[in-house]
Amino acid sequence: MPKLHGFDLGGDVSRETFERLDLLEALVRKWNPAINLVSKGSISNLYQRHILDSLQLYTLMDLEEGVWADLGSGGGFPGLVIAVLAGDSAKKIAVTLVEADSRKATFLREAARQLDVTVTVLNARIEETPPLAADVLSARALGPLTKLCAFAMRHLGKNGQALFPKGINYQAEVTAARSDWAFDLRVHPSKTEPAAAILALRNIQHV
Repeated sequence: MPKLHGFDLGGDVSRETFERLDLLEALVRKWNPAINLVSKGSISNLYQRHILDSLQLYTLMDLEEGVWADLGSGGGFPGLVIAVLAGDSAKKIAVTLVEADSRKATFLREAARQLDVTVTVLNARIEETPPLAADVLSARALGPLTKLCAFAMRHLGKNGQALFPKGINYQAEVTAARSDWAFDLRVHPSKTEPAAAILALRNIQHV
């Protein structure tokens, strides 16, 4: 079973991976009424909008060993999805989830326990977290690209890559961000949301 819902992950996908992703969906649905992990408008289409949308970031990772840091992890998207996929592969990826909301951090720890995946959950503000030197940095629905570049400057390793999913107005965000930041950019069209994109940034510097 080399593909997961049409995504080529570069190897076979175990039954356990499918089961863990289904379990993650169930856990988010269970906890969401209490702590609002995802918007009410997206809960009916949670697998497509959040799990598959997170999964496509994994396919852009060019890394066999290293640190993946997910900022503002919330309901575990994409952080827990990445941890599930990495745990099912031969890759040695250490996943760190940064979440300031203590209730959401509690969810992340409990979800990781039930999913049987290894993650480090930091219940702290991103700007107060010691630099993580991440090889891959992700942040989903966290803020404008200008703000994300500042976070990346603090937490991305020297040769690392930042992956930021963005909606249909991503080009305007890129233009605004280039007023304050220089970076190498590759734009990957989203496979789950027409007209949206994943922005892959390297060599981020303040100007």
